[in-house]
Amino acid sequence: MSADIYNIYSTKYSNSWALIIGIDKYKNASPLNYACSDAKAIADLLHQKFDFPKKNITLLLDNKASKRSLEKAFLRFSNDDILSDDRILFFFAGHGHTYTGRRGEIGYLIPFDGNTNDLSTLIRWDKIVKDSEIFKAKHILFIIDSCYGGVVATRSGVVRYLKSMLQRLAIQVLTAGKADEQVADAGGPLPKHSMFTGHLIKALQGEAASEDGIITANNVMAYVYEKVSKDNNSKQTPQYGHLEGDGDFIFAAPSLESINKKVEIDEDILIETPVSPAISIGSLNEPDIIGKTKDFLSDARSRIKLDDLVTGEIRRVESLLNETFFPVNIGVTSEEFATRLKKYEFIIHDLQGVTINLAYWGKDYNSGTLKKIISRISEPEGPKDGKVIWLRLKYYPSILLMYSSGISAIHAGKYDILASLFNMEIEAEESFEGKEEFILKMGQVIVDLERTNAFKILPEHKRYYVPRSEYIFKVLQPTLEDLLFLGRKFEFLFDRFEALLALVHADLYDKRVGHIWGPIGRFGWKYNRSYGKNILLEIKKEAEAQLEHWAPLKAGLFEGRYERFKKVYDGYEERISGLNWF
Repeated sequence: MSADIYNIYSTKYSNSWALIIGIDKYKNASPLNYACSDAKAIADLLHQKFDFPKKNITLLLDNKASKRSLEKAFLRFSNDDILSDDRILFFFAGHGHTYTGRRGEIGYLIPFDGNTNDLSTLIRWDKIVKDSEIFKAKHILFIIDSCYGGVVATRSGVVRYLKSMLQRLAIQVLTAGKADEQVADAGGPLPKHSMFTGHLIKALQGEAASEDGIITANNVMAYVYEKVSKDNNSKQTPQYGHLEGDGDFIFAAPSLESINKKVEIDEDILIETPVSPAISIGSLNEPDIIGKTKDFLSDARSRIKLDDLVTGEIRRVESLLNETFFPVNIGVTSEEFATRLKKYEFIIHDLQGVTINLAYWGKDYNSGTLKKIISRISEPEGPKDGKVIWLRLKYYPSILLMYSSGISAIHAGKYDILASLFNMEIEAEESFEGKEEFILKMGQVIVDLERTNAFKILPEHKRYYVPRSEYIFKVLQPTLEDLLFLGRKFEFLFDRFEALLALVHADLYDKRVGHIWGPIGRFGWKYNRSYGKNILLEIKKEAEAQLEHWAPLKAGLFEGRYERFKKVYDGYEERISGLNWF
């Protein structure tokens, strides 16, 4: 895994680069008709439509595309003038070759002077991918108009937020076909172009664009897959997916500039990628532990196996959440803060998937396992003295797990599990003696982090109203989308969870301290600015209409009484309505 996985990128590109190769006339292989035409057309599109500077586009045609020239031009992307917020596109139109080794198929690209009888003259596909690990650019897209084997890619969920995709690493690939297929050098939708590149050009010209004119690699790849695989003249099936990361290469996003100007709130655009019914998304990118969790959840007799699995994963995670990797006495910088967030997210990723499935698919008897995960991770060991920001950030993994499981429980309508999580107790630290509810600890951690302006030091978060909430919102969406396919419902579920968390916190805090207060999430500025749905008002109306039959009350929250809920709600609403968000 590249170290760049820990980077937090901006919501724009700082520069654009491309290496475009087209080979019609080979030294040792049969000629092609339109590879050079394909390469020239893609180079022109990148410059004229997508603002790739002409000086940053390297075009190698026929004998200029020797193995040495191609490798030299590719490794040029490792130079210092290519920055982390750049994008790189690699396009190859020519012959491919597949060799079967002991561990399966190995794919090769054939340069101008390549000879299939001498593998040393070819360019091994997985070597290209390995070499790209040293490039700083956050987004790299490989488009290969040839057929060969050995491509191992995964497909992630089909709904993502635009700005989030730009802030996440992405190395993606689209190839014309599989190893045993023959690529059509003509017969596509455009004259003098291969079938694959003909459909690719149409996708880039706007056929794959959203209603807002946004063109992403995922949309382009899905479009080309559909068109090529279903073309009457086609005998090839494109392959596509992610080689690393879960961001997305953006070709065009006309509306991005306007939403980036509204910096006080993190407005965004949800992008949906069309998917062929022939593609199974969910099972292609799941860690083995998540698959096992689902298997054990489907059989009540596997409760012990599930608990053993969870215990083993908790131990693995705990072994990594220590001062060796997260020292608490070093200086605070935006780079170190961003790196720590990503490290925490990476370490708990599999455990996060387990909690999502436990909360969504689990039964009442699984709530103990779910609570065990969060309670163990919420009691970090190590020194008690150090920088406040680092000491409090140690609770970030458990906060992410609480959000993940809570949102999943709400989505499943399992308010008994949500109530169990909200009432979960851990060992008290400073505020209270004995034990305290975990969400009260969350509230204190959030206050301390906000006092240090922790999340405001992240790139592009300085002027957000609630940067901590906005950041977690974007972090959680890809994982929850991949596992539960929430689509446009995610924002509603996230805001509903934060609002209920705040109200329950206010209830418990009132009982402990004597006044009503709860952490404010992104629902807060929506409440005050009438932006989108007022989730607090919706919750109030639900409770008024259903009274003791309201699901949160039936689960035991707010003592199971509408009168208690109303007192807490009115007190919290009075506090939040007086806030100045302008």
